[in-house]
Amino acid sequence: MAVPAAASVYDAERYGPPSVTGLVDLLDRHVRERPHARALVVTGDRVHLSYRALSALADDVAARLAGTGLRRGDAIGLICANNAEFVVGLLGAARAGLVVAPLDPTLPATQLSDRLEALGAQALLLGPSVNDAPPAAQVPVPTWPLRVLASRAGTATVALDTSAPAVREVRGAAGELSAQDALVLFTAGTTARAKMVPLTHANVAASVRGICATYELGPGDATVAVMPFFHGHGLFAALLASLASGGCVLLPERGRFSAHTFWDDMRAAGATWFTAVPTIHEILLDRAGTEYPGPQTPPLKFVRSCSAPLNTATQRALERTFGAPLLSAYGMTESTHQATSEPLPPGGPLKQGSVGRPTGVDLRVVDPSGRTSPVGTEGEVWVQGPTVARGYLGNPGETARTFTDGWLRTGDLGVLDEDGYLSLTGRIKNLINRGGEKISPEHVEDIIAGCPGVTEAAVFAIPDAVYGQRVGAAVVVREGESIGSEQILQYARDRLAAFEVPDRIELVAALPHTAKGALDRLAVEAKYAP
Repeated sequence: MAVPAAASVYDAERYGPPSVTGLVDLLDRHVRERPHARALVVTGDRVHLSYRALSALADDVAARLAGTGLRRGDAIGLICANNAEFVVGLLGAARAGLVVAPLDPTLPATQLSDRLEALGAQALLLGPSVNDAPPAAQVPVPTWPLRVLASRAGTATVALDTSAPAVREVRGAAGELSAQDALVLFTAGTTARAKMVPLTHANVAASVRGICATYELGPGDATVAVMPFFHGHGLFAALLASLASGGCVLLPERGRFSAHTFWDDMRAAGATWFTAVPTIHEILLDRAGTEYPGPQTPPLKFVRSCSAPLNTATQRALERTFGAPLLSAYGMTESTHQATSEPLPPGGPLKQGSVGRPTGVDLRVVDPSGRTSPVGTEGEVWVQGPTVARGYLGNPGETARTFTDGWLRTGDLGVLDEDGYLSLTGRIKNLINRGGEKISPEHVEDIIAGCPGVTEAAVFAIPDAVYGQRVGAAVVVREGESIGSEQILQYARDRLAAFEVPDRIELVAALPHTAKGALDRLAVEAKYAP
């Protein structure tokens, strides 16, 4: 049963996070104790797959992969939308001792090939992609088609064609992997070439336990998969944490988020929470007047936001509309997703504008010399703990720059308050230098996004012969609003320092985003900065 926000049963001494050691035993307890409980809801018929059925499918895939000659610690790619094939392929490969690299099915073939070659994957599990488009027409490794056939009765079988022989020699960065590794995730790659992050089963287990403990996830909880599983947000927060805690995940019919079907999916799952990026929260808010079913929807325990900054105006509107606390979280691929989160009430105060307290990690804010900054003073965010990766594959130089004595140097700027809550203020690489004044584009974006009628803003540097750089902004105005650039500029002048106010504002229909929903700053600069 869903737990209303006002009646949360938060009790740190009572709640115990799931005892898992990685991907291999993620389902074990629930297969033993609750074999017939829902694990997944799949296909347009919303078929319920039990924990026993899901585990049996994973075992079937593991047995077939074991017969291919691949050895423990070998790398295998996985290209699939958010559907049953992804879950079965991931868990089956893990049970076979393989290291799985989930890949974005919408990437161009050249980028897919580059990533598979750099990793040295020895084969590729290929499930249905978004809209069933062929995602890997020409890749440099054997492809093994994977299909899960589920009946309305809840029975399911798996079809896996491994007739194409796997690549035998170890190539690329795969030589750095071992049987202790579970996953290789690729960073978003919006500010540089995507990097490969190896995550061990211990990293995975620590992340899952931390997420479950933060939100007290258990068998009574259910969610809808909104974020793609090939990135940490959807993979760890929605999928793996739900399965480890005995909950249920509904996978949308087409394998990706659809605002049109979202609330029907939430009702069908009996969802108690969901997690998304701010752009999706904005979409749901914009459509709430005609699509949000209100009392017909089970009460939400909480709503979670992560992967990009959420402005406070949107946070307040979400809480008013959905009648549940909006909990902001922060994490990176290199920290196996979540590093901080606002607590589930009444476990601590909610502070709008912050991303909460550390969850299972140590966190410091440091000055440029590496010394810990005083409370309330901006610095770089460093993270240390069992979720932090050991480095990057095949990139010792970047590993040395980013990982220092067990600490992950995130590249994010932030401030810790007296209660240990973190507020992010920008990203070091994104700072605009206007005549010696350092400007955080994220801060300017947050201010502009608060202007009535504005949906989203992207702030970027404009090259300038006098100041070095000036400030530009591309702004999306909500449909039906008549606000113009001069009104937005006046709103900004009233709330920003003079040097932070954009020199140029361009009104645009939409802004480019990465696959995980973050603003694609490289694309913004290429389109609007020249």
